Amino acid sequence: MTSPTYDVVVIGSGPGGYIAAARAGALGLKTAVVERDKLLGGTCLHRGCIPTKALLHAADVLTEIKDAARMGVMVEGVKIDWDKVLGHKRQVVTSNAGGVAHLMKTRKVDVVSGFGRLDFSGGKRRVKVIGDDGKETTLETNNVVLATGSKPRELPFAKFDGERIINSDHILDIPKIPGSLAILGGGVIGIEFASLFCRLGTKVTVLEMLPRIVAPADADSSKLLADELSKQGCEIKCDVKVTSIERKGNEIYTSYQNKDGTTATLTSEYMLVAVGRPPLTQNIGLETTKAATDKAGFVVVDGMMQTGEPGLYAIGDCVNTPWLAHVASAEGMIAVEHIAFGLGKTPTKPAALNYDHTPSCVYSEPPLAWSGLTEEECQKRGLAFKVTKFDFAKNAKAAILLKKKGFVKFLTDPKYGEILGVHIVGPQATDLLAEPALAISAEMPIEELARTVHAHPTLYEAIWEAASMAVGRAAHG
Repeated sequence: MTSPTYDVVVIGSGPGGYIAAARAGALGLKTAVVERDKLLGGTCLHRGCIPTKALLHAADVLTEIKDAARMGVMVEGVKIDWDKVLGHKRQVVTSNAGGVAHLMKTRKVDVVSGFGRLDFSGGKRRVKVIGDDGKETTLETNNVVLATGSKPRELPFAKFDGERIINSDHILDIPKIPGSLAILGGGVIGIEFASLFCRLGTKVTVLEMLPRIVAPADADSSKLLADELSKQGCEIKCDVKVTSIERKGNEIYTSYQNKDGTTATLTSEYMLVAVGRPPLTQNIGLETTKAATDKAGFVVVDGMMQTGEPGLYAIGDCVNTPWLAHVASAEGMIAVEHIAFGLGKTPTKPAALNYDHTPSCVYSEPPLAWSGLTEEECQKRGLAFKVTKFDFAKNAKAAILLKKKGFVKFLTDPKYGEILGVHIVGPQATDLLAEPALAISAEMPIEELARTVHAHPTLYEAIWEAASMAVGRAAHG
């Protein structure tokens, strides 16, 4: 009886899949990655994290130029060439896709093009790959890692036409800067696009059914972000229920109901529907396995990312964990290292991921970032906590940058000083998160941050200031 060709086959080459494949290759496992797109990288690289941040950076630069006059730098005739902005986005995406392909080559990972489907019938573990030409290739393997990702959610009353009623994939190639844009959904995706187009001159209206935007974030952070977006001209309507979306020619008519029962209709050139992402777990052969899915279609896994089918793992957006690229990468590492441990390639079993410690970021203006628990989560768990907050208004570097709005907020255990959560909104929040996120992951007490010398003048002094406040050593009162 011949042995399977591969130790592991990864289906999907997003940040979960390609990191898993690269790690498997580095551990000496015979590995293949299956991808149906022409280029590697998945949603994150081609339709998510990377292209959106490339576009947002253009808005950031424009904002910096407009604010420059406040510090005596006078710039005239500034305009946006949207075609060139899109060209920059495409160049960044293509370059990174090439980097992923090179990584697969250096790690000796076979790349198989086509749609991958599980076939675990007859006691064997196979992945059948159907290419664009219709030809089928069968890969025999000992293990499979599902990294099939997710897609934009479509609503029954708001079918995507790809032209005026659009999703987060379509808007990345929108042919012009919209004059007006309605956004259904005030989560991370909706708010990032709201921040982008509002600063480019679009009349943006966000419709959110919950009481506040970016609901998983700290309530104070959410409120400050909403206030700042409103000052920039973005209209945010929370506690509303959209009842219908209708296109007439080149106009979209969105009817909604307010919390008090009154109704209204909004007219816009475009409607972006950003209300979540269901998993891509249909038609991938799960019925040939013992793997279970929940009511929403997410694959059920344990801490090692194992499904109920031996030799089958699932990671990233196709499982019901935080739908973040870096979480998918971490899960991919755990799955592959667990496979390698079982094969005797590594001496120790990997540790399960602590999802309380995973960082989250919103690349708006101002940006928002957090790790650990919110006040609401602490209350639900019955945890005692102490809140300390330091405003960027007191930070010298923030004043230099003309970005004094925002704060660093710590939630700590009042007895032992354990850092339960950190929440940052303000300049470079997504980068500033690194230090306190490391402290949370390493279970360092807040005292350690307070005693660490921070350079002056820097934005990250705000971390030290907030930590010092938490231990009663506040420098600013």
